[in-house]
Formats: sequence, structure tokens, C-alpha cells
Amino acid sequence: MTSSLTPRQGNPFGHKRSASTKDEQETRGGLAPPPPRQVKDSRSMSNITTFGPRTASLANSVAPGSFSSTLTQTNNSRVPLRPELTSYAATADGQFDEATASERRQADYRDKINKEMKIKVGAENMLAVLLSKNPKQTKDQRLRAESELGASNQKIASLQSQLQDEIDRSRRAAAPAQNRLSQIFRGSPLRSPSRQSQEAEEEQDAGDTETASPTFVLSETLQELERENRQADYYVHRANGIAELFKRNPTLKYDLAWSIFGVRVQTMMLSDSKEVSAAGYRVTRHAFADRKSLQTVRSLQTDVLVIDSLAKDSKATIEREQALKFVRAFLDVKDGIKELSNGVLRAVVAVAEHYEDRLRNIAVLTLAEILIRDPLLVVRAGGITPLYEALKDGSYPGSDSLVSIFLYLTDTPQLRKLITPGYELAGPFGLFSDALPVHGHEDRMKSNIKAISAILNSWPGLFALSQNGFGSVTSLIMALSHPSTSSRNLILDLVFDILNIKPPTWTSSFLAGRRLTTYGRVANLREDPMEHQSRLEDEDDLNRANLIDHYTALVLLILVKCGLIEALTELTEDLEDMTLHRKTTLLLSEVLKLADHALPVGVSAGLHALPALMRDDPRQQCEFNTPIVSNMAFQIDSVNRTLHRTQKPKAGMAITHARNRSRSDSNSTPNPNDARKTNFGYDMDEITFRSKMAESQVVGSPNYLKWKWDLINDIIEGPLRNPKRLEDAKSTKFMKRLLGFYRPFKYRFSESRNTKPNQRYVKTGCALMKSLLASSEGVQILADNKLLRQLAECLAQIDRMSGITSSSPLFSQERVAETLTGNYFAILGALSSDPLGLQMLIRWRMINMFYHIIDLRDRDDIVQLLLESMDFTLDSHLRVMVSKALTAGPKSIRTFATKLLRKFATQEIEPGGSGVASNVACWAIRLLVTQLYDPDVEVSEVAVQILQEACNRKQYLEYVVKCRPALDHLGEIGAPLLLRFLSTSLGYKYLHGLDYITQEMDDWFLGRNERYVTLVEASLSRGFAYEPERAKPAADDFERQQLGIVPPHFYRELSRTKEGCRLLSESGHFEDFVSTIKDFWAEDEDQETMLKVKGCLWAVGNVGSMELGAPFLEQTNVVEWILKIVEHSGVMTMRGTAFFVLGLISRSWHGMEILAERGWDASTNHLGQSLGYVLPPSLNILFPEAPRTPHRLPPPLATMRDAPPPLNKDDALEGRIYSSVIDAGNTVLSRRALNDLNAVRAKKPDYFRSVQVFVRILHIFECHDIRLPFRQRVLELFDKQVLKNVVLEYNDDDESDK
Repeated sequence: MTSSLTPRQGNPFGHKRSASTKDEQETRGGLAPPPPRQVKDSRSMSNITTFGPRTASLANSVAPGSFSSTLTQTNNSRVPLRPELTSYAATADGQFDEATASERRQADYRDKINKEMKIKVGAENMLAVLLSKNPKQTKDQRLRAESELGASNQKIASLQSQLQDEIDRSRRAAAPAQNRLSQIFRGSPLRSPSRQSQEAEEEQDAGDTETASPTFVLSETLQELERENRQADYYVHRANGIAELFKRNPTLKYDLAWSIFGVRVQTMMLSDSKEVSAAGYRVTRHAFADRKSLQTVRSLQTDVLVIDSLAKDSKATIEREQALKFVRAFLDVKDGIKELSNGVLRAVVAVAEHYEDRLRNIAVLTLAEILIRDPLLVVRAGGITPLYEALKDGSYPGSDSLVSIFLYLTDTPQLRKLITPGYELAGPFGLFSDALPVHGHEDRMKSNIKAISAILNSWPGLFALSQNGFGSVTSLIMALSHPSTSSRNLILDLVFDILNIKPPTWTSSFLAGRRLTTYGRVANLREDPMEHQSRLEDEDDLNRANLIDHYTALVLLILVKCGLIEALTELTEDLEDMTLHRKTTLLLSEVLKLADHALPVGVSAGLHALPALMRDDPRQQCEFNTPIVSNMAFQIDSVNRTLHRTQKPKAGMAITHARNRSRSDSNSTPNPNDARKTNFGYDMDEITFRSKMAESQVVGSPNYLKWKWDLINDIIEGPLRNPKRLEDAKSTKFMKRLLGFYRPFKYRFSESRNTKPNQRYVKTGCALMKSLLASSEGVQILADNKLLRQLAECLAQIDRMSGITSSSPLFSQERVAETLTGNYFAILGALSSDPLGLQMLIRWRMINMFYHIIDLRDRDDIVQLLLESMDFTLDSHLRVMVSKALTAGPKSIRTFATKLLRKFATQEIEPGGSGVASNVACWAIRLLVTQLYDPDVEVSEVAVQILQEACNRKQYLEYVVKCRPALDHLGEIGAPLLLRFLSTSLGYKYLHGLDYITQEMDDWFLGRNERYVTLVEASLSRGFAYEPERAKPAADDFERQQLGIVPPHFYRELSRTKEGCRLLSESGHFEDFVSTIKDFWAEDEDQETMLKVKGCLWAVGNVGSMELGAPFLEQTNVVEWILKIVEHSGVMTMRGTAFFVLGLISRSWHGMEILAERGWDASTNHLGQSLGYVLPPSLNILFPEAPRTPHRLPPPLATMRDAPPPLNKDDALEGRIYSSVIDAGNTVLSRRALNDLNAVRAKKPDYFRSVQVFVRILHIFECHDIRLPFRQRVLELFDKQVLKNVVLEYNDDDESDK
């Protein structure tokens, strides 16, 4: 490609050309208004072109400190005011441009919708509160709340409809609007005929620009920039055009003639107009192509220009912003960071240090990015201090990114020398220990809590905090005694997060003050679909190590050593804020429970005594008998008992629990009394039963809002399952009104709003169906009632094959979303769990309708409701329906149905079953194996994840192997499932026949181990993400559950069988891993070598975690070398990897014995089985105090330009100027230094017209830390012409010759 400039452009400003008719051509992307008319002037420039007044400003839409893409001017005193054309256009053509009016109407609609949404949420919350109180006392309030809720829903629907109509109307009017606008301006009598013809030509030229050659357009635009004495908008528009041209043609910048282009942009950056200077910076950074182009730009003395621009006041925000973006553009070029001079970085540091500067956050971000790429460059420029201050005060929004940078520097010894370990990362802790009031600083405190969480959840962070004996952690815990509710709540949330404690489901109610005894009825929360995994936890699950739990045990030990238990105990005695008191009690109970589970017995034994609460001092024995202390002990015990009832047991504890439950389930008979625990017995007498029915208000009132639904549910789940009591209920209005409430065409249940309080209607309806199916009398009642017949008619309305239609079907999309109509599928699902219920569905042709509903392509909501509500335990048509959805449905339905199989594929196989093939889990596994061949890879990936989870049980694993799935087409996605096959002899033989094992072993040995390290560290990073309020995971949330779990490793699965161990021994791979660890355990510089050592550590740990693989440890004595890494490695992440590997080794009996001989304690469950939590005998082993050896950095080099001439020692006044500038960097001497400079300028102003003095001062800026206000005042002392002379490389002699 030839040069983009023509030969006639050799002299930018030497010739005098007449203005063309397209001087005001508007470029795409520019936001400038139509420019003023041309002022023809043939005068030549004497020195530097003046582009416009300095007071001109940009459009108000550009926020200070924002990253705007265009530069325009909207307010210029030299531009004559133009008349308003709207009134003329309205009267002349009778048309208005409605774009702005339509936007205003849309905004009004959205504001009204937001207000109504707030009213709706408030009404729902009020209704939830009122429903928990006495219905008689809150009747009127409840009716008003319900009416308000209904009115809000109607108004929201109406506003949304109006908003959509307005959007459609504006879209239809968008096309002709542009034509109307052009017609308005084309025929305006306010413009002269010459102006109209000129703009007509400009419109034609603008259209030609899109099709013209980019080189030609660039040449013409550069020629137009030669013209002198134009308004600022003239140059801004053309600079915007060049920038957009570079965007549309990225290759154009590689062929620029910098001898011409550079002169143009240099002249623009020297302009007195800040808009023109900003445009010069913008167009220049868009021309960056490679490092050579950066060097060319720097030869134009842009370093001096950037230093001057960044030192200006806030009035020049747009210029300063573009100058800073100009500096950031260096980072986007390969090796561009090496072209950043120390003077420019000092200028950026000055901006970052100025707290009130609007560009402070951008400057901090720039320094952070440079620090990652070249730490020494930022340290030389003094950039660590502003980053530390930004992290400390919590004002920077990206505090977690700053923490990650300091953690990166703390990790390795070479980078650790650049900072002071234990100082920078201790900054966020200081805000909580300050005595200043915290009111008004909640946002800063939240930012610091987020930063502290990131520090505590990393190995470099723990190492940095250990340098002062974890004093920062101790001060944070002691801050709980500070009388600030917000501060205390944040610290408690932090402890919940870093200890990975998930609050139970009843936490909100408990904090609100409800009694714990009310939760006895929710003790069956383990039966939640997400909690069914406890049935899977057997001997295979002991090998599913959770690294996050292991790390949490270490953090808990540190917190206990820092006084967490004592601080929480003291806080529980504070009864001023009862919500905080209950929250502390809950946290204390969870911490004690976690300590008993995760910490060694020697550490956790003394914690449960609560010495801070139960004082042993005889002089304080009387305090134990006080009501506060005894009440505290009772609450802790009550919370512990409730946690035991409602939470899933952990790891090894779950094994005993699951075995005992399965044993009791297998020995039990299907007695209705054993099915559910209710407040009422199965054999309730008739008198009591009738009194309870009367108390429920169903018999006495047809208004369902007066009914006591909790009492109704207890009656249904208890005595109503007795045929005698069912007969008694049939003789009254109880059954008639209850079933009538659920009939669709009664419009009671079907019109109830889909709110959380109304879910009790759904629960009661499902319980009613199951109770009626339990007896022949109930089946007859259900068959004679109109409920199922009306439901069948409603389903037929959406079945396109039925021939029944309705203008407003009951199962319309709006009703399903807003009312309880969609929950009818849950009621039908309760019927599908019983053979008699299935017969009723068949009787009313509902099964046929289900087949047709599955085929609906525009109602995914109905299809998903149908699939997730049905019970597929019985072998029926419903299973065929699922198979149809899995194979013939769209991608979204196939994915949803595949995820739905998870709860069936992981069910426990009953010991008394009729065979494996007939089991529900095996049916689901067969379908999942079929899904492996789905045409969409995402569906296959979900199936692999579920099968991998199901293979945690040996029975399921063997059944999957018998299905002989082919996973070659899935590549890396199917690799984890194939690895699980190696854990059984059957799977080993199957894979050996496919020649999979030898190929996979070579792959892992030659490179997969290193990729495994990346996978584990990424999982840990996501698992440690700060989440102060963790919601309960959804049923299809696989990724969240797998975070922190050790991924499948080839050598671990190989070590599960004798055949695999024999192959491992013959290959010699384990010995090679040990040899690598011995040779490179102390490596702390080469990243590739460290990655290889980590991969070998994970391979050794996974082999050692298996009982058959543990003998390899003793044969090679590799544990000694791993302990050496833990105690002496200079790389903190390497220590962390070795710590986790020791946890894996402790999972085997043999490995636990080896570690016990060396003093490391491993936590075990009640059966004596290791949980994989191994801790050192002392924290000093993991975190020794590093020697404090200050690292002296080389002095900063003057890289901005050539060094100035030597100082004339005979001129004392000049030396006084330089010393005063240096003193300006001292906070104490700065005021006197500025006064001295002003005095010198008053006596000898020639010094401040000297280029040499200016250059020497720039070198002082480059070598010393001068704050931004003093930089600005010093540079303001010089004449503006001095800067131009420096940039144009004029010296003082040249200036005197002029």
C-alpha cells in the first residue's frame, strides 16, 4: 500500500489554499453541532496555529472522568447564535419530529411501572406479615392489602401494554423522521441560498465519504487541518472523522506518513483550546500500530505535553481525560509499556494521589495495570503509595482488583522485595479499628470487607498477615466490641463467608424473633430435592476431597487463635440489638459445630466449654447464675439442636446417618403414621376431629381467606388419611368446600396471585390428593368431584389436537406467570405418584394431552412445568413422555429435561428391589447415556456431569459401564466420565479393550498434569469469590456444587484397582514425579518449572489418597519433600499446593499414619475415617516470619528526553528555583517554596521564559514526588510560549533571535 499522503502535503501550513465547499463535512461518530460559516482568511501563521479560544467546552453529555468516544463543542462565545427552527418547521410543514417526545413518554411509562412495582412488593410483604397473625384482628388490613395488590398488578399490566405500544409507534416513525428532518432544514428561509447549496454539496460529499478510498479521505482531511484561525469545532470534527476512519479501516494506520500526520497532531495538542488538544490526543492514540509508531510519537515531545495536560486544573477535564487515555493506549500495543517514561508515570501518580481529582480512579486503574506488567516501573515512579491509599480508604470501586495485584506481588520472593509484606495488605483492616465514627462510611466499609475476604481467601494474603503475627486479623475481631451495628454486621457476614457457612433456611425467621420450637415441623428439610445427595455419601464419597473445606479449617484455626470465640461470646451478652444478638448466637453455634467437625480434637476440645461465658473464677461464679448467662447457654443449645435437625450431615457423618436411615426404611412398613410427622395423630377420635374441622373455619365460612391453612394441612396429613375420619369429613361441608376451592372454574385457587404466602395453597392441595389416594373412599370422592374433569377441559384449551378453544384459556402465559394456575401441574404430579392417580389421568385423557403439550414450540413455560411436576417413579406413559422431550424437543427443553433426570439418576438403589434394570435410577441412567449422543454439545455436557455425579456410588458406576457409552465424539467433555470407569475392574477391562488407558496415560504424563493445575486453581478462585448473602442453589446448579472439589485425576482413578496400580508401577511415572519434586522443589523464578512441580504434586497426592496407592509414598519417601515445600518454599502458592496435597494424602489410612508420625493432625469422623483436613502442629510452620531486609531499588532513570545542560553554579537565583521546586514536594515546606518561586518570578521573570529552566524542572518532576496542585502552580509560572518552544525544540538562543 502506498503512502496515505500526497506530495503536496509536504508543508502543512506553508501555502494558502482557498476553502472548499465541504469545509464543514460531518464525519460519522462525531457529536459536534453544525459548524458556523467559514471565515475566509489568507493570512499565514507566524509561529503556531491558534485553533480556538481556551474557554470553549464540550457537550454536557460527556461526564467528567468518563471514557467518551467523541469530542465536540457546544458552547462557544465566538459562534453567533442560531435561531430556533422548530416553530418554523411546525408551521411550514405541519409535522414534528416526535423522537424526543416519544422517548419522554417511554421514560414516563417506565417510571410509573417502577413505582407500581415498589407498591406491589410492599403489598406482598405486608400480606405475608398479616397472614402470619390472627386473621380476625387483621381482616380489614388484609383485605386492603389484597385489593392494593390486585390494583397494582392491573395497573402494571396496563402500563406495560401502553409502553409496548409507544415503542412500536416510535419504531414505525423512525424511518420517515430522518426525511422530515432533512426537509425542515433544506427549505428553511432562515438560511441563505449560498448556505443551502453549500450544505447540499456537503450531504453529497458525506455520502461519497463512505465509498471513497480511505487513503484519499485521510489526505483530504489532513489538508483541511492545514487551515488557520478556524473555530475549535472545525478541527474537532475533522479529528473525529480521522478517528472514525481508523476504526473502520484498522490497516490504514500501518501506512501513515508520520512526517506529515505527526505535525498535524502535534499542532493540535499545542492548541490553546482544550477541545482541540483533546481531539489531538484522541486521533493520535487511534493511530498507534506498533512500538515503532510509539517511538515516533514520543519524538514529537508528547511526554512533555502529557505532563503539562495532566497538571492542569479541573476546567480542562476533557483534555486531561484524553491525555490519560493517550497514556493507557500504550498498554494496548505490544511492548508499548517500555515506552512509558518515568516522567509520564510520575504525572499519572500525581493524579492518583489527589483524592478530589475526577480522574483519580482511572489513574489508579492505569497504575494497577502497569504494575502487573512491569512492577519495577511503577515502584520507581512511586506508584505503590497511591494504590495502597486507594485500597486502604475503600473509596476505589475495584478494591478486589487491587488486592489481587498485591497478592500477585506477595507470592514470589523476587516481586515480594518490591513491597513491604504485611503492610500494604493490612490497609483495609485499619478502617474497622479506627476510632472515627462509621456513619456515612458504609460503602467504604463494604468495599474493605470485600478486600479482606479476598486477602483471607488466598495463600499470599495469609502469609502477608502472618508477618505481624496476624495482628490485623486480631484487630478486626476486636472491632466487634465497637458500638456500631453496621460495622458488627459486616464483620459477622465476613466470618460467615470466609468460613463457608451457609445460613439455614430458617435464618431470616429466627433473626426476626420467632421461636425455634416452631421449626420442629420442618425437620424433614433434608428431603428437599437438593439435599438428596446425603443418600449418596458412602465410601466412594470419602475420596471426593473438598479443598475449600480444608482451607476453611486452616482459616478457622487462625481465627480461633486470634480470639474469635471470645469476641463472639462477649458480643452475645449485648442485648441492646436483639437481631444482632440472635445473629451472633447463630454464628457462634455454627463456628463451634464447624470446629468440632474440622479441627483436631486437641484444639476443639476446649472451645465448647466457652470459658469467656462460663467463668472459672470463684469471685465471678455468681455471674453464671444470672439470667443473661443462663439464657445465652440455653439459646446456643437450642440453635445447635435445630441445626442438627434441619441441616444435612457433613462428609463422614452423613455415611452413618444414611446407613441408619436406609436400614430403618428397609425394616419399616408403609404405615400412614410413619409417612409424615404432624401435630395430629392418625387415630384421632371423632369428637376431636369435628372440633378441629370447625376450628379450621372451612365448615363455618365459604371465604377461604378466613380459613386456617396450617390447621387444614395438619388435618389432611393426619386424621384425614383414616377412612373413618374421611367419612366424617364427607358428611360435612369440609370436603366439598375444600375441593371446590381448587376447582378451576370457581376462580379461587386459579385466580390467587403467585406469591410466596399463597404457596401454602399448593402445598395443601398436593397433600389433599395424596391423602385421598390413600383409601378407596378418597379415590371415590375424587372421581365423583368435578375437579379433574374441569382440569381436563382447561388442558384441552391449550391442546391443539383437542378441537376445544377459548379466547382466554386458563393456562395462558400471563395467568401461569401471575397466578397459581401453573401449580395445577403440581397437584396433577401428586396424582401421578400413585397407580390409582395415573388411572384417573388416563380416564380423563390427560395423558394424551400431555403428549400434545410436549410438542408445543411456543410454550416452553408449560412444558417445563409439566416435566418438573410429574412423578416418574412408576413405569408409565409419563416416562415415554420424558423420552420424547429428551429427543424431539427444542434445545431448551432437552437441556431442562436432562437436568431433571438428576434427582432420579442419583437415587439410592433399594436393597429389596426386583432388579437393577427395573430401578428408577437405572431408568434415568439409560436416558442420560442416550443424551450423550445429543446433537447439541451443551446437552451432552449436562448429561456427562450428571452421570459423573451418579458414579459416586459403585453400583451406579458399574451400571453405567454396562451401558457401554461411546464418548470419543465429546473429547475433553467426556474425559472425566471415562476416568471414573477406571475405578472398577469392570471399567478397567472395558477401557483397556478400547486402548484408552495407555493413550490417556501418555497424555497426562506429557502435559495434562499442567492443565490439571490450572483447572484446580480456577475452581478454587471461583469458590473463594466473595458472596455475603448466599442463596440456596437451584436444582440445576452443578457448577456451584463442584467448586473446590478435587477434579477427577487419571492417576487417582488408576490407583483404585490392583490392575491400575500394577500398570502405574510398571510405567515408572510415579518415580519420575518424585524425582521432579526433589530436583525443583525450591524453584521460585521459572513459571514453567513451578507449574510442572505443581502438576507432579497433584499427581502424587491423588495417588496417595487411595489405599492401594499409599504404599508408593513410603517406597519413595516423597512426603518428606512435600513437607519441605510446605515449610521452606519461597512461593506461597506452591506452599498452598503442597498443603492441599498433604490433605489428599491424609485421606488414606497409610498416609494419615505417615503424617501423624511427623506431628500433623488429621481430622476424623466418628468412625475414625479421615476427612482430609490435616493441620500443622504450629502455624509458624506454614507461616514463618520472613526477615525484614529492605530492598534498594536503582535510582529512577530520566527517560523523558535528553538530559539538560549542566547547571551554572554561579547563578544562585536559578539554583534557588530548583531547590524550591524540590521543596514543593515536601508537605511541610511546600507553602514556603511556592512563595519563594513567586518572589523570584516577580524579580526575574526571564527565568520563567527560559527553555532550559523549564526542562530542568521537568526533570525534577521526573525524579521527585511532586503532588498535583504544586505541579499545576509551578507550571503556571511559565509563559505559554515556553511549552511550545520546548515541544518544537527551540532553545533560548533561537528564541532570542526572534
